Amino acid sequence: MSFFKKLKESIAAKTEAVTSKFREGLAKTRDAFVGQVSDLFSRRKKIDEAFFEELEEILIGADVGVNTVMELIDELRAEVKKRRIEEPALLQPILSEKLVGLLKGDGEEAALKMNPDGITVILFVGVNGVGKTTTIGKLAHRFKQEGKSVLLAAGDTFRAGAIEQLEVWGQRVGVDVIRQGAGSDPAAVMYDAVQAAKQRKVDVLLCDTAGRLQNKANLMEELSKIYRVIQREIPSAPHETLLVLDAATGQNALQQAKLFGEKSGVSGLVLTKLDGTAKGGIVIAIQSELSLPVKFVGLGEKMDDLQAFDPEQFVHALFAGLVTEEETEAGE
Repeated sequence: MSFFKKLKESIAAKTEAVTSKFREGLAKTRDAFVGQVSDLFSRRKKIDEAFFEELEEILIGADVGVNTVMELIDELRAEVKKRRIEEPALLQPILSEKLVGLLKGDGEEAALKMNPDGITVILFVGVNGVGKTTTIGKLAHRFKQEGKSVLLAAGDTFRAGAIEQLEVWGQRVGVDVIRQGAGSDPAAVMYDAVQAAKQRKVDVLLCDTAGRLQNKANLMEELSKIYRVIQREIPSAPHETLLVLDAATGQNALQQAKLFGEKSGVSGLVLTKLDGTAKGGIVIAIQSELSLPVKFVGLGEKMDDLQAFDPEQFVHALFAGLVTEEETEAGE
């Protein structure tokens, strides 16, 4: 069996396993990005410099990121030379596999770090408007569905309505929220929340924080204070610090990730609103250019639309149905 036949069958098998959530959530990116890629691969009759330049433009336009695109194009050039590929259509499944490779990291790193000996504390950071509070509510629901007990900490005491918004989510999910009044010291809220979590012997404590502008030193210092308070009570905590980013902001999300990662001990990322943008390529750029794993992606507004990130499901949902029998036969 030829290389292309095996690769096509592998993609077909994986595509069948892709959840409808990923298919539906990535529809805009698939239409804008993969549609252009498919058109390019079928329209061009030979692999030349013009072909690679057009592919480069499409990838950069999808916010895959310049550095990542250059690396990807170099790898495709090498494959063309190594396998003596002449027809563009035969590169499409290879592009798919290369994207999976860029997105794949250590499997353990991509999974949430849980405390095996007690309360798991997860801290959420990010600027206002990215969907941080909504993400906390959805993750609380996810943990509840897994049979875990959950408590929420309303550490965003700065933004008007933030505490009430978290309480609404607490009511929807059926979990309690530890809070103080607006303008209170966030570190004091975290202290109360950790004490309550200990007394109630909950499995997971999810902590909201004020939306931070990464260039505001006082807000970063506040975050450091929150860390110290939590670690004094639970030395191994927080077990995760998740930076929430709005996928629709594209390269701005990448810049936020770089700045927050440098200054706030971020251990993983959550990309929200992926269903509402055609720039889903930002996931590839962030995963490739930073040493920060994408832990979850938001694929809709429903309670269960926060999905654990799976590189193969992501890529194969994008390319579902675009590798045809004709292309496979051409490679045999």
